[in-house]
Amino acid sequence: MANEKISPSRLNLLADVAEMYYLDGMDQSDIAQRVGVSRSMVSRMLTEARIRGIVETKIIRQVISNPELERAIKEKFDIEYVKVVSIEESKSEKLLELLGIAAAEILNKHLKEHMAIGVAWGTAVSAVVQAFPPSVYPSIKIVQLVGAQGARNIDYDGHMIVKQFAEKVGGEGYYINAPYLCQSPEIAQSLRETKGIKETIDMGKAVDAALLGIGTTQQEYSSFYLSGLLSEEEIAIMRQNGVVGDIASNYFRIDGTPYNDEILDRIISIRLEDLKRIPMRLGIAGGSAKINAIIGALNSKLINYLVTDSLTARAIVN
Repeated sequence: MANEKISPSRLNLLADVAEMYYLDGMDQSDIAQRVGVSRSMVSRMLTEARIRGIVETKIIRQVISNPELERAIKEKFDIEYVKVVSIEESKSEKLLELLGIAAAEILNKHLKEHMAIGVAWGTAVSAVVQAFPPSVYPSIKIVQLVGAQGARNIDYDGHMIVKQFAEKVGGEGYYINAPYLCQSPEIAQSLRETKGIKETIDMGKAVDAALLGIGTTQQEYSSFYLSGLLSEEEIAIMRQNGVVGDIASNYFRIDGTPYNDEILDRIISIRLEDLKRIPMRLGIAGGSAKINAIIGALNSKLINYLVTDSLTARAIVN
């Protein structure tokens, strides 16, 4: 295709479509309406623009890694891959943005057609999606792993993250149209068996990679508590039982042992044993409030890829 002759009008059309997508930030559905073609045609046009050299990809590294700390964590916890982002204490307000950029770079290297990627929810996962470069992979599936949280900031909710990520890569989003936390185990089980919900949950078990935030049970930093999903009493009970964090609502202690409680039967989320079978489990977390949660996550083997910052990494190693 790259060497085939093409009319000037076709070249201009491909350039216009690429400009709308990559520079103006329009999604493929809006471009399709403006140009008067189908969404799948827009996807093919973007692919053609890339092949013909109309679109060039340039990678500019915005994060500096720390190989020494990366090796130390890999050796201590026997984890497959670690990226430690060097950060000065005075610049800690940029932490989430830098972690997102680093994680997006890692995932982008693994991205290929026909992949299925599972996503949890939260600020860290959202930061990865925001940092992810626009691309065109129409066969990629983005799958929600945790039920809807009704987060106060909707940008952090799993539904919105799936939608945004699918638009970024030009793929399709698959949603769990059910709440994260149900009133009873019976309601949760009934929803899990509902056709559309069950199909997405089953898809989540078979994804090739998962983007995962690492939650903490420190009350003032717990997303579940701050969003009203868990009460002060429920968080306190978890802490009394040694729980330090969670990944996709799979709770664990600092030694990595899982926490089993009645509340887990009310949660709609990928289960621990299914999560562990996902080939690439990319955990993203940083900051002093997440130190014990990250240690617990590493010990639990729920993640085999980690992105964190140098200050947190040093505390974990020491």
